[in-house]
Parts: sequence; structure tokens; C-alpha cells
Amino acid sequence: MQDTRTNIGPIDGPVSLKARAYDALKAAIVRMDIYAPDAQLRFDERDLSARFGVSRTPLREALAQLDRERLVKIVARRGIFIVRKTKAEILDMITVWATLESMAARLATEVASEAEIKALHRLVDPYAQNDVLADMGAYSDANIQFHQAIIKAGGNPLIGEITDGLFFHVRAIRHRTIGDRDRARRSIDDHCQIVAALEKRDGERAERLVREHTLKLCEHVARNVDLN
Repeated sequence: MQDTRTNIGPIDGPVSLKARAYDALKAAIVRMDIYAPDAQLRFDERDLSARFGVSRTPLREALAQLDRERLVKIVARRGIFIVRKTKAEILDMITVWATLESMAARLATEVASEAEIKALHRLVDPYAQNDVLADMGAYSDANIQFHQAIIKAGGNPLIGEITDGLFFHVRAIRHRTIGDRDRARRSIDDHCQIVAALEKRDGERAERLVREHTLKLCEHVARNVDLN
């Protein structure tokens, strides 16, 4: 069974304990598969304090910041809970992501360096040439990095900022669904076509392929994933 616990260890160093607790806790949450059916979504403040090796005051300050960002919800006398979105909200997020990433792909055909486009091959080629099912965890990470790389290559900071706000939940749902049916193999095929369009500087085709690729995830979640 997949381990859905956060990867938390002691915090060392002279930097603000609140800032370090915030960074470490957010990073741990981002690495979690929060949409896995057996995901552990509740935190215990005393347990977190012991595992981080900090007092509860900076931890509470860090949790309050995460609560303001809607990554966690603090419920009096019950605990701290990682926030999961509803299925409708996830579908909306994926649709917005498809719109923004597809525009980033078009922009990338105009502004990305040859090195940026060439770098996409290391996130695609090893899995196109080998059995992706043999290392699904590695491919899941490469899949996320591929989409982030396209957004970065588009060179539009605002697209990057907005997608950063969606990243936590879209990453988690991509990770949960990548092993369903033959999605991984079809995903790799799509990625190969996207890289080819970017290399040809074909903005219209790159935009269309990226949009269609992400909307396939939206369709899969709508039909096959129970988040309620």
C-alpha cells in the first residue's frame, strides 16, 4: 500500500523557525497524494511539533499562514486538515490549467531557447523507449515536470503565477490518475507529439496538442474518479 504520510524531519538552522516550519510543512503537503483513497488528511499539532523538533508557537504561525492560503483548515478542538477540492472544483482547475498551459506552449514556440525545448526530451524519451509501468513513480514525477517546463518555456510570468496557484491540486490528481488503464502510455505518446511541435516552432499545433492532452485528464476524472 502506498505510504500517504508526510515526510517530516527535524528542522535545523538559525533561520526563522516559523518560516522554516512553513516551508517544510508546505513541501511535505505538496509531496503527498492527497487524493489517494487512503490519504491521511488530519494533522496533530503535538505530533507535528515533535517531528519537526520545534515549539508549538512557530508551528502555529506556520499553520495559520497555510490556513490563509487554503492548503489546510484549522478546526477548533478537532485538528488541522489538509484541504481537498470537490470534484467540480478539480474539473474547473484542470480546465483553467489546459487553457493557460496551451497558451504557454504557443508562446514557447516563439520565445523558448533551443536548449529549453531540447531539455524536454529527458522528461519524455526514457519512458517512450522503455516500459513505463516498470517505474510509474518516476514517470509520474517526470510528467509533472514536463508540464511545468512548458509553462516556464512560455516566458510569461503571470501564467506561471496563476498555474502555481493551481499546481498543488492539479499535480495531486495527475499523480493519482496516471496509473489508470493505459493513461501513462497515451500520455507519453502525447508528450512526444508536443515536443515535436515545439521543435518545429508550430505554435498552433503545440497549443492544440497541449490543450487536448490536459482536457483528456479532465474527461478521465469526470468519468472515472470519485472524489466525494
